[in-house]
Amino acid sequence: MSDQRAALRRARRVVIKIGSSTLAREEPSAAGRKDSAHDRLARAIHALREEGRQVVLVSSGAIALGARKLGYRTRPKEMAKLQAAASAGQSLLMRAYEEAFDRTKIPVAQVLLTHADLADRVRANNARAALTALLDAGAVPILNENDAVAVEEIKFGDNDELSAMVTPLIAADVLVLLSDVSGLLDATGARVSVVHDVASEALPLVRSGRAAARSGLKKSGVGSGGMASKIEAARRATLAGAHVVIADAGKKDVVGRIFAGEDEGTLFLAAARRLPAKKHWIAFTLRPRGDVWLDAGASAAVRSKGTSILSVGVAGVRGDFRAGDSVRVLALDGVEIGRGLARCSSTDAVLVAGKKDRLGATGEEPGVLIHRDELVVW
Repeated sequence: MSDQRAALRRARRVVIKIGSSTLAREEPSAAGRKDSAHDRLARAIHALREEGRQVVLVSSGAIALGARKLGYRTRPKEMAKLQAAASAGQSLLMRAYEEAFDRTKIPVAQVLLTHADLADRVRANNARAALTALLDAGAVPILNENDAVAVEEIKFGDNDELSAMVTPLIAADVLVLLSDVSGLLDATGARVSVVHDVASEALPLVRSGRAAARSGLKKSGVGSGGMASKIEAARRATLAGAHVVIADAGKKDVVGRIFAGEDEGTLFLAAARRLPAKKHWIAFTLRPRGDVWLDAGASAAVRSKGTSILSVGVAGVRGDFRAGDSVRVLALDGVEIGRGLARCSSTDAVLVAGKKDRLGATGEEPGVLIHRDELVVW
């Protein structure tokens, strides 16, 4: 066991995410009946709990089960059919988990969320309190996106993103993404054991397409994720201070091996400098409502010093946003420098762009469009 993986043995609060294609697997058990992924996962989580850990499970699978129930030959693309499949399949998914966890004497609880639930601070705090209460009561919360009501405006995108948002919400130590491959593969097809920095080591592989091509983990007709979404989830969770592991769910006792500190899957180490909770929320939970371009001088100051963005350094504004909305901060060449909370509307920002005017209702500092305490610089 390496020193880097020793932290996994010490983890006390864990998020495990499993996808639709992985859940579709079945293996014969010693007793002759089908040993489903739900059963294997329930036994693995029971073992973690016996070691004193709390576990939150993020599970896909409702749409795949519902599509089969409604007679759809493939995963539907129309929103109405996706919502119908989710409605039909969610009860089947939970019944499978209820039966599997009943055999381990562990209570489970269904929690359905939309992106809007976590983008609103009050609702996010309520969700945190509810999940904490369930964990304290000895239950395993089973989370899924509320696909039956979610539309594009309030969707997470996939459950990789949901799991990355839930990780800091409950202050989890580790996020495990169970997949159909052994982990992140390099350009030669070899498994990468440890990633120290997602941005410099993993993202270039994914953006070049080499990791996805080698792993074979692309979007399928069953699920909605892929290696790119898992790497992005790893980036977000590591910046929140959690370790992340991508591993093959089909490997025997994979979860137990991970938390025993064995060289299983790809370990993404928690960032040395974690983002504070509010800045993580600004960077990865809120959806930008507009863009603010900075001139060369302001771009340099923000990049090197993380200074507040003043109206005098604003070269352009796009979008329709209000005070308190998230906006992207761009250099003149269009490269995204960071994200922050606007202290005025887009209309007011246009009026004072390039000027030293005091912005309306921005507090004690004249001309502050985005305060450094509400600004995340990449």
